[in-house]
Amino acid sequence: MPATPLGQDSLLWKYASDVRSLMPGATAGLMQLMHPGIGAGVAQHSAFFNDPFDRIYRSVPQIWATILTADGDTRGLVIRDLHKGIGGVDEFGRRYHALEPETFWWAHATFTWEIFKAAELFHPEKLTADEHERLYAETVTWYSRYGVSMRPVPLDYGSFQSKFWHLCMRTLELTPAAARALDIARNGSASLSLVPVGPPMVDRAGRLVLERPLRLITFGCMPKPLRERFDIPWRATDEAQFRALAMATRKGFHVVPGRLNHWTLRSTLRYVGAQTREQRYQPAA
Repeated sequence: MPATPLGQDSLLWKYASDVRSLMPGATAGLMQLMHPGIGAGVAQHSAFFNDPFDRIYRSVPQIWATILTADGDTRGLVIRDLHKGIGGVDEFGRRYHALEPETFWWAHATFTWEIFKAAELFHPEKLTADEHERLYAETVTWYSRYGVSMRPVPLDYGSFQSKFWHLCMRTLELTPAAARALDIARNGSASLSLVPVGPPMVDRAGRLVLERPLRLITFGCMPKPLRERFDIPWRATDEAQFRALAMATRKGFHVVPGRLNHWTLRSTLRYVGAQTREQRYQPAA
């Protein structure tokens, strides 16, 4: 598949540079943790159970930077190399490695899904069939920036959807890391901070304001078959509230200037990334 150029004229840049692209992020993270290899790697090679959000704070700003910065190719290679030492045997005796082609691709597949889900739910304009294919081709170029095997990558959007749903139904499982993340998403955790740094008062206020909408977005974006497979409670009232929230987002962003939208996303990523800079480039033990 020939590389599709990225840049400010690309659909991928359009959606990734919009703060709404982050809204399905918690769901994408959950689906990553449900993959046996990723779940085991996170459990064994990070402080996930003590600080579940640290991985997100360290990873997402750098991953988004592979799209939005001029040195995206270089950043992609750095991210790849950080995974070289992540491997081992999970609790069932299955060997895994973060750079195993299908495992590494699944992590990217959830981000590809996230971009499409944000476009579907939180933007008023709908992608045409041609735009689906164009955007998907751009996510393939994005993946190529990691310098890993392209063998697992589906050729077109239809093939991507087919493979994505097959893995959702046949490969994903409730790993210990996923079970922990689901418990936090369902019930919250008074011991965990929603922001990387800040006064306790700010975190408490943020928790009161954000926990319910975050829970709605996390489980509302979750594919229905996965909610059913893993017994995630979701009532008709939850669905109605989620749909209302999505509609409010679509309509409300009409009055948000584009520059403010992009500035908010970039400022958020810079702020979060700055708090983890010392740990960001530490290779796995």
